[in-house]
Amino acid sequence: MRRADRQITAREEIDGILDAAQVCRLAFARQNEPYVVPVSFGYDGAALYFHTASAGRKLDFIAANNRVCFEVEHDVRLQPHPESACSWGFAFESVIGYGHASELVSPEERSYGLRQVMRHYAGREYAFEPRNLASVRVWRVDIESMTGKRSRAKSAE
Repeated sequence: MRRADRQITAREEIDGILDAAQVCRLAFARQNEPYVVPVSFGYDGAALYFHTASAGRKLDFIAANNRVCFEVEHDVRLQPHPESACSWGFAFESVIGYGHASELVSPEERSYGLRQVMRHYAGREYAFEPRNLASVRVWRVDIESMTGKRSRAKSAE
């Protein structure tokens, strides 16, 4: 990381950012074409979980290349400067990571993944009816690596 002074190395802090983030952006690639999409997600400390419809562009990209990059951010605040346009910036915390996406196929796996998504947003797990599980595809991103970064609020100069 170029700015070592902004690097977050403590796993507890990285986990905290993932737990607090509202949106996860997943980046896919096939041949020479990138694709980034925001998704709702869950996190269990080892993997990310997301769901998709039964068909779509994300699925085409995953079928071609299941390696993904993900990004989340939290506590983003614009930092304007009253005198200098070049002194504007943002305060933020972010996590960027890499992994492989794989589809969860058994009802138990799919239910687990969806429970992680609901736990992330609702603070608790829900039970899912078999008919609901059958209407959605659920995915796990096994995290291979991730890094955290923080830019603190600046004081006005």
